[in-house]
Amino acid sequence: MSTLFTPVRVGRHTLSNRLAMAPMTRSRAQVDGTPGTLAAEYYAQRAGLGLIVTEGTQPSDDGQGYLTTPGIYTDAHVAGWRTIADAVHAKGSRLFIQLMHAGRMSHPDNTSHHRQGVAPSAIAPGAPMFTAKGMQDIPAPRALSTDEVRQTVADFRHAARRAIEAGADGVEIHGANAYLVQQFFAPSANVRTDEYGGSIENRARFAIEVVTAIAEEIGADRTAIRLSPGTTMWGIDEGPDGPELYRYLVGKLDALGLAYLHLLHQGNDALLANIRERWQQPLILNRPGRLREQIGSDITAGLADLESYGQMILANPDFVTRLKNDAPMNDADRATFFGGNERGYIDYPTLSEAVAA
Repeated sequence: MSTLFTPVRVGRHTLSNRLAMAPMTRSRAQVDGTPGTLAAEYYAQRAGLGLIVTEGTQPSDDGQGYLTTPGIYTDAHVAGWRTIADAVHAKGSRLFIQLMHAGRMSHPDNTSHHRQGVAPSAIAPGAPMFTAKGMQDIPAPRALSTDEVRQTVADFRHAARRAIEAGADGVEIHGANAYLVQQFFAPSANVRTDEYGGSIENRARFAIEVVTAIAEEIGADRTAIRLSPGTTMWGIDEGPDGPELYRYLVGKLDALGLAYLHLLHQGNDALLANIRERWQQPLILNRPGRLREQIGSDITAGLADLESYGQMILANPDFVTRLKNDAPMNDADRATFFGGNERGYIDYPTLSEAVAA
């Protein structure tokens, strides 16, 4: 485990350790997408980690899917995120803002202008979503025109520039978990007949264009992407050539010299090995369900350069301190994951607070 606490270079930054906070939606932003007033404290509490990847942050009005998620494309958004970046930097950590376009995983009742979701094709995900009126089925999205796909690439570019203006150290593109980028990969969500649909090369094109545009705008060494090969949630089916799509995609992205690849491992060990061979930059591995005693094992095995964690970090703001001291961990309260106030957000006790109590 000692390897976890050694510095590592990620893009233009040297991180103090090899532990990262995985992106987690918390739904506590203001209605206009400005980060909530408690967000700076929430992220700063966890800044003992080498890298903090923020919750998914929409790059445009069309990118919003859930209630009260933050954006990064207006002056108010930038001001809110600058407060967060300053707080994290003051504690010695680095902050990458995750750019997340929800695509078809959106309900009009969750957006300020009651917007219909947009996606590669007009295919509903066949899933419900929480709204202010309770759980509702997600309606079919509107298919993006070819010009609108290109405009969406431009929206990502603009949001990346705004993230840097807000003081972020870089951005992570959300290409995982059944959201817009991955929707382009999956024939179950993408039946387009233009250059963004059909072949592996065409289905990977949108992701490559987004990454390329952002790398041109803010530098490849401040640009990263998160992928989840094999995800089957919310109607996503990448088909039998899914693994080959990722081999092709990772090869193309590796040539750009990005800051890192953040991989959500779904169990295909052969594909993980293929990706590790093809990817020359730092690789962050997120392995769902990883037990505490397994922390650091993927770094030791040479499968990753960093490891990311979600719920354990959500519930333990002093995650690094607890690991170093082999101390017990707080359990996460699932009832407070989304929305609400300080409860389950900034009130998890640190080890010193727990001992004092």
